[in-house]
Order: sequence, then structure tokens, then C-alpha cells
Amino acid sequence: MESVLENIVNSPKLRIYSKEIDDILNEEQKRRKEFYETMKEGDKVEFINGEIIFNSQVKCEHNRAAVLLLRLLSSYVSFKDLGFVGIEKLMISLTRNDYEPDICFFEKAKSDSFDLKQMQFPAPDFIVEIISPSTEHNDRVIKFEDYAAHGIKEYWIIDPGKKTIEQYILDKNRYELFLKSDNGLIKSKVIPGFEILIESVFNEEENLKALKKIINQ
Repeated sequence: MESVLENIVNSPKLRIYSKEIDDILNEEQKRRKEFYETMKEGDKVEFINGEIIFNSQVKCEHNRAAVLLLRLLSSYVSFKDLGFVGIEKLMISLTRNDYEPDICFFEKAKSDSFDLKQMQFPAPDFIVEIISPSTEHNDRVIKFEDYAAHGIKEYWIIDPGKKTIEQYILDKNRYELFLKSDNGLIKSKVIPGFEILIESVFNEEENLKALKKIINQ
């Protein structure tokens, strides 16, 4: 049991805390219902801990990294028929929060049940977030904990400014850092056989080389 929860359970004010938590969650569910009713297709918006978060425009370096990685990942998954790759405006709905990851992957057993008009999705198997100053806290703290708690098996955090990728692997409901680098090979633990040079996420020439390798497999 986590220390914070253990302190609450052992407190004589447990019932008072329980009532206060129920009130907070009930109010939060009302706001979440309103969020679902008012959000529109194409909005870049998330629901995080009771708050509606409108995401700002991204820098070119952010968009470039997303496009280059998506090109490789989507091509590989399609050629191998491994599942489904989603991009930033695809919303995943977890127990408490709703997120729009930059890139995510669903294994075929899960994605085969998706409907073409579906707008909310379950926890994926693999997620990539590309950090910016306005999103870094959520990506490294709230989403980091929430993704792990919902069994998302692999999480990449990309820093387009430093040109680095951090690869986290789920281990007993917690993420362990497996790799952090700005060069060399990175191999997915969830997407069978998917491996690329880190440089190919930040460099067009390296990206095209990697794409040709995928096509010619």
C-alpha cells in the first residue's frame, strides 16, 4: 500500500476523508460528462484530474519528430499487420482521465474490435509523448503514473530540443527506464521486430534510410 493511502486508512478521520473524496469525484464526473458532450471532432483537448486542458500549437521541431516517427511506425505496423497506430487527436479514455497522446499503438487483438466511427479508445499497448515546456509536467508526472497504472506496457518520451528518446518499460505497475539516448538503436519491447536508429526520428535523411529498410524487409 502506498504511504499516502496508508496514512489515510490509519487516520481516525477516514470516513470524513472518504466523504470528501466521494464529493470531489462526483463533481469531477459531472465535469467529465460535460466534456464529452461539448468536445468536437478535431479539438486538441484532454481531461486531466477534473480539468479541461486545451493544448497549444507546437513548434516545428515537435511536429517534425512526430511525423518522422509516425512514418516509420505506421509503415512497419501496416506491413506486418500488427495492429493499429493512432496519432495525436485520437482520444484514449482511462479510469479518471482522457488523453490524446502524440502517437500510440494497439495490438491487433485489441484493434480488431474498433469501429470506424469510434471516438474514444481503451488503453493502448505503447505510447509516445513528445514533450514541450507546456506539457512536460503532465507527460513526466501525471501521464507517466496513469499510463503505468493502466498497464500500458511501453512509454517513449521524446525531447525534440535535445534530440533524445527515453524508453520506459512496465515492470510490476511501474515504469523502469530501459534506455535514454540521442544516438544508436532503439528496439521496442512491445512491437515485435520494430527497431530504428534514434537519429531517424530527428533527421530526414536517416528517416528515409530507415523507411527503405522497413519497405524492403
